[in-house]
Amino acid sequence: MYIRRMKRLLTCLILLSVTPLAVRAQQWSGILDPSRAIDWSNAGIPGGIPNRTSICATLSPGATSSQINNAIASCPAGQVVFLNAGTYNIAGGINFAGHSNVTLRGAGPTQTILQFSSGDGCGGLGGDLCVSAASTVYPGGNPASLANWTAGYGQGTTQISLSTTSGLSVGSLIVLDQANDAVDTGGVFLNDTMTYTSEGGSPGRNIGSVNRSQQQFVRVTAINGNTVTISPGLYMNNWRASQSPQVWIIPSPITMVGIENMTLDHTGSGTTVGSGTYFYNCYQCWVKNIKSLNANRNHVWMFSSARVVVRDSFFYGTQNGAQQSYGIEPYYTSDDLIENNIFDHGTSPIVAGDMTGVVAAYNLSINSVYNVTSSYLQDMYSSHDAGDSMNLFEGNQGMFIACDNIHGTSQLGTYFRNQLTGWQSGKSNQTVPVLLDAFCRGYNLIGNVLGTAGYHNNYEATVGASSSNCNTSILNIGWSSTLCGTSGPPTDPITARTLMLWGNYDVVHATVQWNSSDIPTSGVPFINGNAVPANHNLPASFYVSAKPSWWGLMPWPAIGADVAGGTIAGVGGLAYSIPAQVCYNSTPKDSSGILVFDANKCYGSLAATAPAPPTGLTVVVQ
Repeated sequence: MYIRRMKRLLTCLILLSVTPLAVRAQQWSGILDPSRAIDWSNAGIPGGIPNRTSICATLSPGATSSQINNAIASCPAGQVVFLNAGTYNIAGGINFAGHSNVTLRGAGPTQTILQFSSGDGCGGLGGDLCVSAASTVYPGGNPASLANWTAGYGQGTTQISLSTTSGLSVGSLIVLDQANDAVDTGGVFLNDTMTYTSEGGSPGRNIGSVNRSQQQFVRVTAINGNTVTISPGLYMNNWRASQSPQVWIIPSPITMVGIENMTLDHTGSGTTVGSGTYFYNCYQCWVKNIKSLNANRNHVWMFSSARVVVRDSFFYGTQNGAQQSYGIEPYYTSDDLIENNIFDHGTSPIVAGDMTGVVAAYNLSINSVYNVTSSYLQDMYSSHDAGDSMNLFEGNQGMFIACDNIHGTSQLGTYFRNQLTGWQSGKSNQTVPVLLDAFCRGYNLIGNVLGTAGYHNNYEATVGASSSNCNTSILNIGWSSTLCGTSGPPTDPITARTLMLWGNYDVVHATVQWNSSDIPTSGVPFINGNAVPANHNLPASFYVSAKPSWWGLMPWPAIGADVAGGTIAGVGGLAYSIPAQVCYNSTPKDSSGILVFDANKCYGSLAATAPAPPTGLTVVVQ
């Protein structure tokens, strides 16, 4: 028996009597306690990405960055700057410079190609393509427009009281934050000091010596005296007066800007800029049908932004295949949607730095590269900083997911219906499907398909139980480092005690596990005890109410305990290829081995196609 499976007092009652009606309707209702989840259907842009048809300017190859920037600056709201087919040599980057409600669109990734030789400063951190406010506000700079938050802290609350509403108006984008915890609460615990982390935090905001990592971006919908109505309501239930909560304003965010239908080749920019596409103080902006090549720090950076959508795109390579070689990096952000993307030959496809309410769903990660130590398998998704909370990772296919304690503690993430191999040829370290370091508390693993048959031979390496076979285990839980180590931060048995496991398949058991002993029925501070679900029914999704239109005729859901006849080998028929995997398998490659990618062609042609056999995601070791 594993330590985390000690006998607990179990109950089969679903606590609907204490569940708010607004939460009761959520698709995770009856499975997750409301203290462990939010309404993820609100992620991204309400109503979806707009399909703009009016073109304000058309440019052709030979156009300079200045000419493109001028066309953007003079484009009326709701219109498109169109780049004809051909190759554009861009020096100096492209910068929207605070001009909202414009789409920059090409003729398609195989036709419109932007080759960058240098980028733009983008307010200090640099990018080849900058979508930033005219006057940016960085949380680390201690914004001047501050108010103390004096009342209204309950989870789901939409009305809060402030010391002043000066500078606020209906529609204002504001950020809520509070001081990190100085001592361990025994439950939700936000801390980014070296006592509890490997390298120390990357603070959002700092007052004196106290970092303020917990944050949430919201809109003001009404003001009555010092009472402010916000949308959405509060995600976390640990907001409290003892942590000196405050509110600050992003005064003039750039909004509703889109980048569509083109290749962005960052190879020539080298390390002169941080990001490929950089969203800074951006609200409801997007990237769609982009082929992004060899970016430096990251391909897409959501920095001090909210409700950014990255979808239907292909991200290939990095400048160095080392630390800070990311695909998408949400940092200090809320409510983004990262959906239906392909990550190939990257190091860390999605790295969460202080984000809340983000959905990353139906993405594919393949061919992980890490040049520092080639034997290390890098994660597809990682909670990497203090403040990561209430995020959903659903329906993805890749190597492994992690919550690390390198820069801070994390909490209340949900992993649902993912297929994770924990393996790649030539890798022997960190080869686990799920890794939760110390102080990653209140996590939910539900309906996932985990491991590689013939390679993984141990189910759980957990603090207090066993540290053997760490690299061939399905789960690594509560250790102070990613390799079941005990150096650096303390180990944490509460990580395992607050972890919910329900309806997961793993290759060690070779069956789906529905164990009431894997439900944390006893609560801890700010994480209620979770009732044992009354049945084995799982919804198709935790954030969409029906099969998305872009899914076509392919099996839905593609992964999980209730799937039959799946085409992925070695996992009991419980997984089909998701559309991103089918697109990858079906798309030709150029002479460099890079997909000849165009989402409009790929997903349009695959809508009525049976799933292709998997490539590179499974292995049977004899």
